[in-house]
Amino acid sequence: MNVEMNLSEQLAVCATIDPEAQTASAVNTDVIDMQKFDRVLFIVSVGEMTTNGTVDFAVKSDSASGGSYATAEASITQLTEAGGDSDKQVLVEVRAIDVAANGNRYIRGTLTTATAASDVSVVAIGTPRFGSPVTSIDLASVDEIVAPSS
Repeated sequence: MNVEMNLSEQLAVCATIDPEAQTASAVNTDVIDMQKFDRVLFIVSVGEMTTNGTVDFAVKSDSASGGSYATAEASITQLTEAGGDSDKQVLVEVRAIDVAANGNRYIRGTLTTATAASDVSVVAIGTPRFGSPVTSIDLASVDEIVAPSS
């Protein structure tokens, strides 16, 4: 990383699942084109889990952006309220070289909550390939960037 540049100039927000109390269901992040990134880090943030609540998260890949996403790239150990996992975070990193080795180009995360609702969000940040300007690949939902002036 370039120490003279702000992190907001070096890391792009490339996918999210907005924070809310998820019902017992599966929710997908935005699709990420790994030809634009060297690495992507998913940050899964779990708030207060209800009794018997569970949270699973997996990253899967496909060769087409609208594909079935059947190839597993990474997954977390299930988070549970009983296991004391309320108010925790989990980091999941995926490398473009590994996705390409599986013959794929696109990834997305899938968050699954079961049994009871849990407050959860996911933010994925990526390191752009080929010095791409981060502002050109940040999600359109990025509303403001506040960074030190140089």
